[in-house]
Amino acid sequence: MVKVIELGASNTIINNYIAELRDVNVQGDRMRFRRNLERIGELAAYEISKTLDYKKVCVRTPLGEKDMNILVDQPVLATIMRAGLPLHQGFLNVFDKADNAFIAAYRKYDKNEDFEIRIEYYSAANIDNRVLILVDPMLATGSSLVQCLEGLLHEEMMPKKLHLVAVIASAEGVDYVKKKLRKFDATLWVGNIDDELTAKAYIVPGLGDAGDLAYGEKE
Repeated sequence: MVKVIELGASNTIINNYIAELRDVNVQGDRMRFRRNLERIGELAAYEISKTLDYKKVCVRTPLGEKDMNILVDQPVLATIMRAGLPLHQGFLNVFDKADNAFIAAYRKYDKNEDFEIRIEYYSAANIDNRVLILVDPMLATGSSLVQCLEGLLHEEMMPKKLHLVAVIASAEGVDYVKKKLRKFDATLWVGNIDDELTAKAYIVPGLGDAGDLAYGEKE
């Protein structure tokens, strides 16, 4: 079962950062665009950290001792390159001892502007029975996220808990993920959910191409 949490549905500073990501007068500043993705990652990581398991340890200070609750295990952080890299860095700033996984995937268009998802590369830590956090800024149709996840997992490498993170998602993409990943104990964390998805699978109003805005247009 996939639980959906829309972080921007309540009053939160995350909406300030998403507004700048969307704003055509601001998003042209690539450094600020990347930093806003990073800051959203940090805040989303903080929210997810509240759901993880903790243990009590005794910490010795120069003047005494103090019992503190710390993480039992660090999660595995996964991202889909290239657009996901700034968001991933935000998570890594918070979970600074986490293991990581990277997936190279892209849309391959034909002459009719139809596309398929091509995946060329996986590099992953051991995720078996661990918390896996997969981040990607845009969740349009949901097919690339599901396809990447299915390629990453198999019977000998299954997480005990799955967190999926997107900054902006389409309502259609959210429904697709909920349908395809219902067998997992999963939570989908999104900043905003937009209603419209075009025939070419672009989210409206969305923000444009996150990878291009972060790193420059592709040839």
